[in-house]
Amino acid sequence: MSALEQVPADFLFALGTLRQARCRGELRLEEIPAPARLAPFAVALGAEVIAAGGPAGSRAAHGPASAAFEPASGSEDVELATGRFILLHDPDGSAVWDGEFRIVTYIRAQLEPEMGNDEMLGSVAWAWLVEALENHSAPYRSAGGTATRVLSESFGTLAERPNSIDIELRASWTPSSPDITSHLEAWSDMVCTFAGLPPLPDGVTSLPRRRRQP
Repeated sequence: MSALEQVPADFLFALGTLRQARCRGELRLEEIPAPARLAPFAVALGAEVIAAGGPAGSRAAHGPASAAFEPASGSEDVELATGRFILLHDPDGSAVWDGEFRIVTYIRAQLEPEMGNDEMLGSVAWAWLVEALENHSAPYRSAGGTATRVLSESFGTLAERPNSIDIELRASWTPSSPDITSHLEAWSDMVCTFAGLPPLPDGVTSLPRRRRQP
């Protein structure tokens, strides 16, 4: 029996639905090594939102994105947010998951100091997750997560670096079916929200931004 024949049909179906997801053009998405000990079967995707500058008048909502999209003379890319999307599958099911599948995610983005000091930041981050899943009609249950603020201070030879505040969201939930398309689309929108990019109007598809010439 080949290795492919040993993969459960439900997991193969789920992988196919991931390939059908339509994610925003600002998101760079690629497959990365999946954790081996969390479930018998797993697939992992890594994502990052990179700004290479934008046209005049383009403005992001918060964080480094708010400055990165202003015209500038340099051509250096700016990382606005990163994340991981992991799909786990156990054919025998899991009482902890309340199902045979589990989605585990991680997102991190740098914020402006004013927003990073907001006591409601964790609640806002969780609300972004719930709203994204609802907006994409992604059915789920048994959701849980942790939002963390990370303050970075530099000393000694690095003392000139400005302090920064990052937001991290670790979350997981159980999809109601093996169709994961809407879940990946919801998560990709959430990564863009963390990056400070404004939501797209209904019916509008984002276009990749051109790299500025030095």
